[in-house]
Amino acid sequence: MNKTRIKTLLKKRILILDGATGTELQKRGMPAGVCPERWCTENPEVIQAVQRDYREVGADMVYTCTFGGNRPKLSEYGIDDVQETNRKLAVLARQAVGSGVLVAGDIGPTGRFVEPFGDLPFEEAVTIFKEQVEGLVAGGVDLFVIETMMDIQEARAALLAVKETGDYFTIVTMTYEPEGRTLNGTDPVTALITLQSLGADAVGCNCSAGPEAMMEWISAMKPYATVPLAAKPNAGIPRLVGITTTFDMDARALGAFSKPFAAAGVNLLGGCCGTTPDHIGALKRELAAMPPVLPRRKSLAAVSSARGHAVLAREKPLFVIGERINPTGKKALQEELREGKTSLVRQMAREQEDQGADLLDVNVGVPGIDEPAALRLYPGRALLNSISGEREKMEKLLPLAARYGAMFILLPLLDGEIPETAAGRGKVVRGLSGGAAPWFYQGGYHRRRTGDDRCRQSRRPVETLKTVSWCSRSFGCRTVLGVSNVSFGMP
Repeated sequence: MNKTRIKTLLKKRILILDGATGTELQKRGMPAGVCPERWCTENPEVIQAVQRDYREVGADMVYTCTFGGNRPKLSEYGIDDVQETNRKLAVLARQAVGSGVLVAGDIGPTGRFVEPFGDLPFEEAVTIFKEQVEGLVAGGVDLFVIETMMDIQEARAALLAVKETGDYFTIVTMTYEPEGRTLNGTDPVTALITLQSLGADAVGCNCSAGPEAMMEWISAMKPYATVPLAAKPNAGIPRLVGITTTFDMDARALGAFSKPFAAAGVNLLGGCCGTTPDHIGALKRELAAMPPVLPRRKSLAAVSSARGHAVLAREKPLFVIGERINPTGKKALQEELREGKTSLVRQMAREQEDQGADLLDVNVGVPGIDEPAALRLYPGRALLNSISGEREKMEKLLPLAARYGAMFILLPLLDGEIPETAAGRGKVVRGLSGGAAPWFYQGGYHRRRTGDDRCRQSRRPVETLKTVSWCSRSFGCRTVLGVSNVSFGMP
């Protein structure tokens, strides 16, 4: 109900998010160094006054005061009942704003880095966030906001925690350094591709920068966005006066950025550090008559890693795929994979990149290896190689592709055979894409952007080339082909 409602609203207008919570609480009496979540449960009238003020100036959405409401953060203050803390704070927010304003369950970082950059295992991160999500759900939130994320893996863990709890509208915003990358090196477009494919309903940025820099990041993301974009800039660049952090941008100055933000394509706009109800009121007034710029794409043929991405656009040159990371016939690599080591994989990856590979095919098909787990852990949007027409494979692999937002290669193989002619192969491709359609749309896909075709070991190279031509020009999907797929059978 709420998810549909939010999507409908976003088609009609730009939604106004609330402003800063921490600085407002400090102005109203919260001492330095205390746990905001505990202090707000003990002083509910203060947090509710802040939330009501944001409602009164026109915010469409108010965040719960649960930014640090995860177990690692709360345990620093001796708080053990994570779910109850989150539930209480969600209830307070609902009581403050009533039913006319959306209440967003606020999820912030744990303060620990996910492996391999830190000591937090990925699945433990998912479990930590699920605990917080369940408390917020019990408190009656309408949606979730995963914000101020510096690590794409932690953002993915939080997003999976929400998705695996229920079907809730979820916004994910990263925080970027001045040069436009997260602390771990992810740029805005790469983060967008990863998160929207994984199931985020809106993606964007918050904190760390004023409106000028943040507007550039929104502009960079918009051409590739299949979902609405969100921004919560600070009230300018922070400045230290004595021991106090101050922000010099007043409400009028921030409001002046409203229309440029709208033109850049923002769909949800609010404020972060240093912003007040006056700032949010200024945004509301300036955007009152501005129509939203809706996402320009229904789908995007693109893959990503933790620090980069590749858009598979027709106007770009051919992409070269390196296929050496394959344990077949490589005993040393097989042993490393079984032992969980990656030195040979890293070496092969570097060598292929140096030799001009744009993408790398990573095959971990060794007995004892959990291949779906590798897809779950991959810190970007993967290309799954491949799915053929056997019912068993489709039923096993299509849900995985949809769950983790992966593109996949569609192999025109049925009952163990590839048809001899291009016409026969085309018939198989049509049938397979039809069978995949429910998963395409469930995962936010569109056949003509993500269906790919791979032809193997044809005795008639010309039929292979005809198939590629038909797939690309008539059927409207990207194609991938190995050199040997044409050369086999030739003199």
